[in-house]
Amino acid sequence: MCRIGAIKSRNYIHPSRALLLMQSQQKGHDNSGFAMVMHDLGGIFKPYKHLPTLSLACTNEGVRIAEDMLHAAGFQRVMQWMPETDLRPGLDINAMPNYIFQTYDYPKFYKKEDRQTKEDLLLDMRLKLRRALEMDDQGYVYSFWPDVVTLKEIGDPKDIGTYFKLWEPNDRFTARVITAQCRQNTNYDIVRYAAHPFFLQGYTALANGENTFYLKNVELQRKLHRGYIGFESDSQCFLYSLHYVHRQLGWPLSYYKHVITPLPFEEIETREDRTSLLAIRQSMAHLEINGPNTIIGVLPDNTLFTCCDTKKLRPVVVGRDADTVVISSEVCGINEILPERNWEKDIYPHERETVIIDNQLEVHRWRQ
Repeated sequence: MCRIGAIKSRNYIHPSRALLLMQSQQKGHDNSGFAMVMHDLGGIFKPYKHLPTLSLACTNEGVRIAEDMLHAAGFQRVMQWMPETDLRPGLDINAMPNYIFQTYDYPKFYKKEDRQTKEDLLLDMRLKLRRALEMDDQGYVYSFWPDVVTLKEIGDPKDIGTYFKLWEPNDRFTARVITAQCRQNTNYDIVRYAAHPFFLQGYTALANGENTFYLKNVELQRKLHRGYIGFESDSQCFLYSLHYVHRQLGWPLSYYKHVITPLPFEEIETREDRTSLLAIRQSMAHLEINGPNTIIGVLPDNTLFTCCDTKKLRPVVVGRDADTVVISSEVCGINEILPERNWEKDIYPHERETVIIDNQLEVHRWRQ
């Protein structure tokens, strides 16, 4: 099994907390990599929350290709951060030559456009960069979005943390929401794009488990949106369905669970909202998932949530204190992060439940 985790806090936190959360669950993953998405950035990125940041791992030629394309499209770089790396021998990491996080101002002719137009521009630019860098394996572009940074790498998570000096907390590289996974891609090749979490237009999703309806999902999703690409992991389908239901259709988050794990027809018939639920089940049948899994997701407004498969075959627990909420595959992860919390208030979500953490750190439990 994989192991997943998320931290949401009133205060800005350093990625070392996410590494600590995952390290305590080491026996549940295969040490083949580490990936994280950081939302609501602090530190050096805090003054640029309204501008998109590019998260890129690439060769020297990849740097040139990406910067030339962005310049040609009218983007103007306003800030760049390249993490210092520890090149000590013996680290288990398949490192790329360059890791670049660049914040850009929008092209002049887009500055007065509405939010959706800007969001479409950022998506199309990321897709163009990805295609260009894939040609000769020149690099990987993970996200190009305001107030978001993404890092993915192959190797031992502990060594990855050492290489990027992420075990050393500082106030320059922080966020209020961090999702993370120590990868174990058992269905496909281990590649960087296959590492959870997955990100698209402000949405993040990661999962512990497998989706045996993967091919069924892909068949429909390929036709739904130009951003639904890659499918390097069966769990990417969870992200694309979340994006489609919540952003493209504009449905409330509560409907996401009805789409991916619909109620049985006989139960639907007993409900006051049966007309809506039947319509969802009939029209969204190809987005239903199957198999053991737990999903953690983040919405563009930084709402955090988790839900499970219909048989509750993968573990997840939610714990909190006054300032921080943690979601983890195993309670030992929360014990490391919040050892002084009231353990009696921990939540173990059941199979028909979505647990949501809003931006006031209020925890809501929605029953399907």
